[in-house]
Amino acid sequence: MSTIVAIADALTAHINAGSFGQPVNAARMFQPAFTLEDLKELRVSVVPRTTGISAASRESSAFECVVDVGVQKKLPAEGEHAEIDGLLDLVEELADHIRLKRLPDAPDAAWVGLAHEPVVSSESLEQHRVFTSVLSVTYRVRR
Repeated sequence: MSTIVAIADALTAHINAGSFGQPVNAARMFQPAFTLEDLKELRVSVVPRTTGISAASRESSAFECVVDVGVQKKLPAEGEHAEIDGLLDLVEELADHIRLKRLPDAPDAAWVGLAHEPVVSSESLEQHRVFTSVLSVTYRVRR
């Protein structure tokens, strides 16, 4: 199994083992494409994005793997702002659950950093009334 897929699977398991303010069932995938009907339910997608490889020593390399965690949900006709606030709380809970921790199923992967972009996709809101937020998590593995 590739390094980034192993990390994505371990991150998915780590998220699913967590306890959050609302139920989360993360799934690792390569192409998170959902219908608006699918997005009536909260979707948390873990998607391998990039791998960078650099020299760590003469005999080993450092693999920097970025995995995106997408949170999506179709917004109700009314109460949109309250729903967005609650979903952003969930994204922050996910970030807190992930940051500074090693993954139990990938103990060689060291957490390096996390970026939250977009915080809320304005395009997704405008075009489909769908909340979309992405955490990009970076792990480093030496091999």
